[in-house]
Amino acid sequence: MLGGGGLKGLAHIGAWRALNEAGLKPVGIVGTSIGALVGALMAAGETWGRIHGEARRLRREDIIRVNRRVAWINGIRQMSVFRGDVLRDYYAGLLPSGGWDALELPLQMNAVDLETGCTEWFGTGARTDVSLVDATYASSALPVFYPPAMLGGRVFVDGGTQEALALERAVQLGATGVVGIDVGVGEKEEVDGILRQGLLAVHARIFSIMTYRRRTDLLKHWDGPPLWYVRPRLEGYGTFDFTGVEHFVEEGYRATREVLAGAA
Repeated sequence: MLGGGGLKGLAHIGAWRALNEAGLKPVGIVGTSIGALVGALMAAGETWGRIHGEARRLRREDIIRVNRRVAWINGIRQMSVFRGDVLRDYYAGLLPSGGWDALELPLQMNAVDLETGCTEWFGTGARTDVSLVDATYASSALPVFYPPAMLGGRVFVDGGTQEALALERAVQLGATGVVGIDVGVGEKEEVDGILRQGLLAVHARIFSIMTYRRRTDLLKHWDGPPLWYVRPRLEGYGTFDFTGVEHFVEEGYRATREVLAGAA
């Protein structure tokens, strides 16, 4: 289970390395937000090394370009601060051209219907009537940052709005054991730094507070199959902190190895 957390989700790459080295191959993947993207690459058979290489080459302009209409009169009515086509185009260049049919492992990802507030699932055993690229974008369309995804006459936003760590979905799909990698923000963050970064950082912090409460409640009351819970140390980094890429990957590797060693 790969959770959402902005660029901190690149820790999933290190986790994938640790699982590979331990000889463990999942029978299926559930991903949310950036976890949907990394999960799709894993499910397509990409090695952790190749995914890591793509992460190293990632630059701010590859996924972030300001929607200039935000600065216009009545710009507050725009759907997002960043342009969604830039992020979607990046995904299109990264994900397999064969779409869902190119996946070697079962994969599901989630997004939230903006009208009903309900979670929708895409992938193996769920909806595949939209492309893998569109579903991945919908799962990571973080409100305010990126515009919602318009799919089949419905409007979707980031899956983490409801389930940033969808452990229960893995159980519903028949998992008898779950590796849950939680890359979301922790309980506390340094507030001065948040305020210095402005309204987007404040919004991201509010979003993370809500998802943190849901994650901790889920873990506190977990009564499902064995759970190997991986919590990398990612405090102090922002949602789009490009300076932390190597740290995210290494910390995902370290934390996963630690959990696997404890389970041995």
